Amino acid sequence: MVMFNKKYLWIVAMVVAICGIVTVNTCCSGDDDAAVSATEDSSQFVTLTDAVPDAILEIRYFGTYNFVGKRIDGYLQPTALLTKRAADSLRAVSDDLKPHGYRLKIYDAYRPQMGVDHFVRWAADIPDTLMKQYFYPDLDKSVLFDQEYIMAKSGHTRGSTVDLTLFDMATEKELDMGGTFDWFGPESHPDFCGNPETLEYTGDNSKSPRGRSITSVQFYNRMVLRQAMLRHGFKALDSEWWHFTLKDEPFPDTYFTFPVKQLGK
Repeated sequence: MVMFNKKYLWIVAMVVAICGIVTVNTCCSGDDDAAVSATEDSSQFVTLTDAVPDAILEIRYFGTYNFVGKRIDGYLQPTALLTKRAADSLRAVSDDLKPHGYRLKIYDAYRPQMGVDHFVRWAADIPDTLMKQYFYPDLDKSVLFDQEYIMAKSGHTRGSTVDLTLFDMATEKELDMGGTFDWFGPESHPDFCGNPETLEYTGDNSKSPRGRSITSVQFYNRMVLRQAMLRHGFKALDSEWWHFTLKDEPFPDTYFTFPVKQLGK
């Protein structure tokens, strides 16, 4: 009887400890005035175009022109969300580049966990290769997990990561980066055909399985975007020239679940 009581008290203590970490909504019955789960709390997020009104949106996962070929779960509206801190830094990038004739064009920003889960289900469905010729023609779909093109968690879900390119106001077109957003392959790496640290174009395309290449102008265009993002507190990813995360992100351990839609004023 004594041992049962100790075990019972230990279980109660563990439940109390867990409920002290998560929100009231997790431990209670979920009535109307219960607290919002931490992962559902969008109060520290802003609509990107409110913070960066010059930005152009092309939210690929709201449409069907993406590597899945379908609208991705959790994208309810063609808008982009970021944490307030990341959006403020992105505004500084925009203000930096606009005098040089460039605007930011956004492909993706905050991505809900349900969207990442959609990617994982798609990657596990090996026969579904609808968009292979456009985004991963050189890869067998079975390697996407092993080569970490698809992962169960994404920095986007923490709310301070953005995928973007530059729009040239003089030509009224995207700046030529020598490759499309979400291309799965070494051609998307920032060091493809050049050194992103020294900004030197080398023309080294030896990592491309099909001998593809980019020109010195295309490499330089990638570097214009990269350098501007680095100057204003973002860090780059070594496998995607378009992907940047705020170094001082406010939620480094939180993976949010609320959907992408216009935030209430």
